[in-house]
Amino acid sequence: MNTPADPMLPVPEIPHNHKQCVHDALKMAELLCVERGVQLTAIRHQVLELIWESHKAVKAYELLDRIRPLQAAAKPATIYRALDFLLAQGLVHRVESLNAFVGCSCSGHQHEQLLLICKQCEEVEERMAAEVMQVLAEEFRQAGFAAHSKAIEVHGLCKKCVG
Repeated sequence: MNTPADPMLPVPEIPHNHKQCVHDALKMAELLCVERGVQLTAIRHQVLELIWESHKAVKAYELLDRIRPLQAAAKPATIYRALDFLLAQGLVHRVESLNAFVGCSCSGHQHEQLLLICKQCEEVEERMAAEVMQVLAEEFRQAGFAAHSKAIEVHGLCKKCVG
């Protein structure tokens, strides 16, 4: 007889509470900035909040268009400075293949990541993929290659769009 602890049974899906997700990400960013003694200025906070509006990667000029109702004087440099800060603090990731940005769900430190990018709904899921990164590190070691950062971007269909 199958029991709830049976590993053969599918794990029930917990619905995503995006409002809580955004709240947690912003709170974590605020705490980290206080800990580090850096300022999460109003514009940086607004840019981070706009990035977290969804789990889709957002381009800098989309951010500029969305922030203008809040900051009429915002210029491209305003957005790029905010993004540079958020990247440096490990609060967002650059999605190189899309030339866009997504909130970091593992905020707090620079880290290797695996980004799963859905071609249909355009959501980006961040995965730590420690075993994958360990295998890559061994490949780099054997090649005598000194990697400075590792980010793997995979394009396909997410589980919502597949099923």
